[in-house]
Amino acid sequence: MRPERITVVAVLASLLAAPAASAHELHTVGPGETLWSIAAQRNLTTRTVAAYNGLSSDAHVILGSTLKIPTVAEGAASLALAGAATAAPGAPRPQGAYTVRPGDTLSALAAQTGVSVAQMAYMNGLAPTAELLIGTILKLPSGAPAPAHAAAPAPAVRVVPQAPPTPTPIRLSAERVKQLAVEHGAPGPLAAAIAWQESGFNNAMVSPANARGVMQVMPGTWDFVNRNLAAAPLSPTSADDNVRAGSLYLARLLRETGGDPRLAAAGYYQGLASVRSRGMFDDTKRYVDNVMALSSRFGG
Repeated sequence: MRPERITVVAVLASLLAAPAASAHELHTVGPGETLWSIAAQRNLTTRTVAAYNGLSSDAHVILGSTLKIPTVAEGAASLALAGAATAAPGAPRPQGAYTVRPGDTLSALAAQTGVSVAQMAYMNGLAPTAELLIGTILKLPSGAPAPAHAAAPAPAVRVVPQAPPTPTPIRLSAERVKQLAVEHGAPGPLAAAIAWQESGFNNAMVSPANARGVMQVMPGTWDFVNRNLAAAPLSPTSADDNVRAGSLYLARLLRETGGDPRLAAAGYYQGLASVRSRGMFDDTKRYVDNVMALSSRFGG
């Protein structure tokens, strides 16, 4: 192992072990604020504030949620942690992320990407007859061709469909994620690795592909888990229940793949049917490599 890799891994290990006293400030997101504007007010980079809060640099921040504003030292440590956590150059962008442009309709997008209107609506928490607002973020099928209007500039304002699970300004610890995962049939280190890769344990996270919360659960997946896997109804605003939903789904993927953690992680990201029919896409391979590296650092 090269000396610089040893240094980065050591930083990661120390940060995951026991959090030290923090000097960060708390900031409540106000109307019209973005990660960029919040960071710029404090002479920090967007990437620094994003990494410290377990967000991607282009993440949408939720009005009324609380962000932690790091000191320069804390920000540097978070960037080192993020760099070690994503062995490949940056976390893969969520597959199928699409922002609705002028002229898009649910039926047209479904036809262009080869799925039914009902299927696309279900996955994104929409009614099949819903009119799409410009700026609505959607998850399209993994590997589907780009929609007709994809080349047009994306709207500046993003609209998150009003469907469960609901992002809330709560952040969990690695130990809590592992505990909840084990209670619901999933390996703790693997679930924690997926949760960190997906959201940095931040339940306020909404991805560019409309996934929400600690485990980045899609509305359709949330509904599926509640109907078929959960012993009792899960609360859409609970960070713990977001982990429970993700863990129950991960446990099902492990059963369907004969306990293969790499294949289950690929299915969590790309969709198991897509992985089986088309193989792992390149960004899925990077995602799986990142998750497996993180899993070993979370005790796997």
